[in-house]
Amino acid sequence: MFFQNMRAKKELETIAHEIDVNLANNYKSVAHDNRKRLIERTEVLYREGKLKEKDYLEFRKRYETYTQVMKDYHH
Repeated sequence: MFFQNMRAKKELETIAHEIDVNLANNYKSVAHDNRKRLIERTEVLYREGKLKEKDYLEFRKRYETYTQVMKDYHH
């Protein structure tokens, strides 16, 4: 379980990093796609038991933060 959680967190951290990079470079469309990917993978990994509840809640919060930051961004 420990290593699955570590791998899951690493995957989600990578997606979050991609969002940050895309926002910094003003690639709003790609950032939106990655934001969707973040929540989808967070939900799947949690359902599969590969992500602890604490980490699940952390990534849900990050997703919500990205949603607020990008609320006025349109494709």
